[in-house]
Amino acid sequence: MSRMQQDLAAAQPNTKTPNGNSSTKSKPGMLRQALKSGAKPHVCIIGAGFAGLRCADILLQQGVKVTIFEARNRIGGRLCQAKVGDHLVDLGPNWIHGTENNPILDLVKETGTQTHSWGERQVTFDPEGNLMPEEDVAKVSESMWELIGKAFKHSNANSATIPASESLLDFIKEHADEQLRESFPIEYQASKDGKNEQVKMSKKELLLSLSEQWGSFVGGSVETQSLKFFWLEECLDGENLFCAGTYAKVLELVAKPALAGADVRFEHVVTKIRSEEQEGNPRVTIETANGVSESFDEVVVTTPLGWLKRNQHVFEPDLPERIVQGIDSLGYGNLDKVYITFPKAFWNDPIPEPQQNGHPLTKSQHHIPNTTSTTTPLHHPNSPSQNGTDPHPTIPNPTQNYPGFTNFLAHPSANPTNPNSQHQECLNLAAMPTPSAHPTLLFYTTGPTSTKTSTLLKTHSTSPTTLRKALLSLFNPYISLLPNYTSANPACTPVDILATGWENDEFAGPSQRSAPANPINY
Repeated sequence: MSRMQQDLAAAQPNTKTPNGNSSTKSKPGMLRQALKSGAKPHVCIIGAGFAGLRCADILLQQGVKVTIFEARNRIGGRLCQAKVGDHLVDLGPNWIHGTENNPILDLVKETGTQTHSWGERQVTFDPEGNLMPEEDVAKVSESMWELIGKAFKHSNANSATIPASESLLDFIKEHADEQLRESFPIEYQASKDGKNEQVKMSKKELLLSLSEQWGSFVGGSVETQSLKFFWLEECLDGENLFCAGTYAKVLELVAKPALAGADVRFEHVVTKIRSEEQEGNPRVTIETANGVSESFDEVVVTTPLGWLKRNQHVFEPDLPERIVQGIDSLGYGNLDKVYITFPKAFWNDPIPEPQQNGHPLTKSQHHIPNTTSTTTPLHHPNSPSQNGTDPHPTIPNPTQNYPGFTNFLAHPSANPTNPNSQHQECLNLAAMPTPSAHPTLLFYTTGPTSTKTSTLLKTHSTSPTTLRKALLSLFNPYISLLPNYTSANPACTPVDILATGWENDEFAGPSQRSAPANPINY
């Protein structure tokens, strides 16, 4: 059981008195004393993202007066949506990581938001752009994720003694042969002609290459993922579900109490958080860029880590050294999205077999029990519902021919647009269930690719046509490998392109991208 799962299990629900009012029995000292004395504490929340909105909901339930200062002109923070063509898509979270006792899943069900299980099929192109045999890749991929699971157990059990400099990649390299020997006992038997040695090396190289997929989940690199603190990445048990219907209705539901009961002030950029005493009582004064200065009993800061890294100077007096060290030591993932939508999903059209290199897109499935949601999002049963309890079951898309997930292994022909030879992952949103499906490819970007995308967004901010052309040049080398692609076919020409650029965002993006001395990506 992950530590997050343990925390949820240990959490106690709010108790109610017989008259229906909330009991003060388990409330924090300040709130308990204030309520007993008849006072109504005034709490300021900085940030109207998901955390801030939920915080406001809880405080309002306890009779607290709540004011929210939000820098943007909207709620949600990084949980927001926009349109690519005519299709609404999430700019922030796409996934529900873990379905067992997950309160997010409860909200998804309550709002009737459609979810999707991608299944086990994936397509992988090798570094030369050749299609790899699906069965071969699936078996090695399974071994890789089993090794990731072992890394979680190792980190959980030995975090105190693991060197801070040791990375997840170090663990994978050290245990790759052992894992592959378990998965491929015949291939790992000794042979006189040396052929098995070549097979072993090939599978090990593929496993190490596939491990780069981890970057798509944390917005970092497997090389900088701390093994010592790897246990922090382990989420809830159960399936990994894609939020096919977007998080729009969930955000609306979560925001409702705050919008109804709190004083929400948009476009209020906080410039100072000053703790002081006023008439013998501790107070916190908030100053904003538009000249507001107001004091509160308490302040809750729910800003992203990137904002904290860049704005420690707003706290007066300075934050305690241990908190400063924590902020400085934490790595901030760099994960973005690029949505490219087309007139139709040309890659989904039926195609004659065999395909490239004589390897067809097989219809085989690999049913692997999903014991922990931090394994690959593809590793869960191919069922149309959540353990048979989902009131909004996934409706299979009858037009699907191409798998939902494509992995491009360091495609070199993308250079110079991909000078770091990064791996690239792509989701086929036409494979989602109806009515959520649309002819769009979703590329997850990390590291240098995200930085490149953010730079293009900034450089071409006043010229949509130039920006579209520049973005397409980054991803066309991958798109051109998909089935049925021809440059002369109008169906292969994008209708619209939408890229996130969180690195450019002054309220979310980090102040620097250099890795800390002890590399940690959360």
